Amino acid sequence: MQNDRIFTRPFVLCFVAHGLQAIAFNLFLPFPKRLNELGANDVVIGAAASLTGLAAVLARPSIGRAMDAAGRRAVILVGGALHVAATLLYLGIDSVGALLAATRLLHGIAEAMLFSALFTFAADYVPARKRTQGLALFGVSGMLPIGIGPTLANWLVANVGWPSVFVTAASLAAISLALSFSLRDAPRERVASAAPPSMSSVLRRRELVPIWFLGATFATVLTAFFVFVPRFAQDTGIGSDAAFFQMYMLAALILRIAFGWVPDRIGPHRALTPALLALVVGLVVMARANAPHDVALAGFLCGLGHGYAFPILSGMVVNRVGDDARGTALAIFTGLFDLGMLVGSSAFGAIVEWTSFTALYGLGAVVLAGALAVFSRWDARVVPRRR
Repeated sequence: MQNDRIFTRPFVLCFVAHGLQAIAFNLFLPFPKRLNELGANDVVIGAAASLTGLAAVLARPSIGRAMDAAGRRAVILVGGALHVAATLLYLGIDSVGALLAATRLLHGIAEAMLFSALFTFAADYVPARKRTQGLALFGVSGMLPIGIGPTLANWLVANVGWPSVFVTAASLAAISLALSFSLRDAPRERVASAAPPSMSSVLRRRELVPIWFLGATFATVLTAFFVFVPRFAQDTGIGSDAAFFQMYMLAALILRIAFGWVPDRIGPHRALTPALLALVVGLVVMARANAPHDVALAGFLCGLGHGYAFPILSGMVVNRVGDDARGTALAIFTGLFDLGMLVGSSAFGAIVEWTSFTALYGLGAVVLAGALAVFSRWDARVVPRRR
């Protein structure tokens, strides 16, 4: 990097393209309600969400290789075209069947390509000295849509109907695709005649394994919110999913915009622990929620946790790999969130169907707190802290 500026032209263009795609994706946060209208129970709803995660997980090895061999831009363009196609396919879904399954699979592949490639493109342009701050600020383009998407979708459903949600998502994806043609990959250092590292070799790197462990747990727990908060509000009548996600977004934005510099200043590990503990407390509040303000508070606390945890963990990944493996490493890291969707959707769907939402969120709190404790000791042994 020639300087420490974060907001360069490529970064801003990528920010806007990612933001539009993210709004399109987050328009589907209330989609479990549509599945319920079509007669699906919570197990089926969880399975439908898992299909998206399954497709994304299976596509990751190819995505990682493509990014490191052919570049980020090519993957962004193909993923953008697939996203437009997937969102339009929802217009033909009027039952729980083969078309729903095929559409969810295609949606998952598009999400995996765009999430991995746009994030890696941004990371290529972030100054090394401001890596966590830069990734946190880029993440604003993904956090704003968490509040915008479900609010807009719920309004569209109430006033126009579900087809308007799908057309809006396709339109946003198409605009982002058009902007993406202006993206140009950053120059990368390459070893002469050396092929990019394989995904399996990057996956096994000793210094990265603790991050994979915590990232996978973090991602799985997030499924309890992104899949089941709409069903919680629908079933219990307590609060609203829109309010939860608006508070979630607000908290994350406050951290990333006003305090995004803190992890780089005090060290990522010192900022990571309180962030994830805030998310644990948010889970506990959600488990005990009996009034709308409880749901809003839970959203704010969980947004605080997500606001720091994702850029800190992704920054650790980038700092521990070279340019030749960055695409593959970030494909793995972002793929953890698809894996979390795959595992969490089915498991949490079964928990809700057979027990309660209280059990779902209580279990999530215990699992995340335990994973944080294991990671703290494990990572300190693998990468000793500087004193």
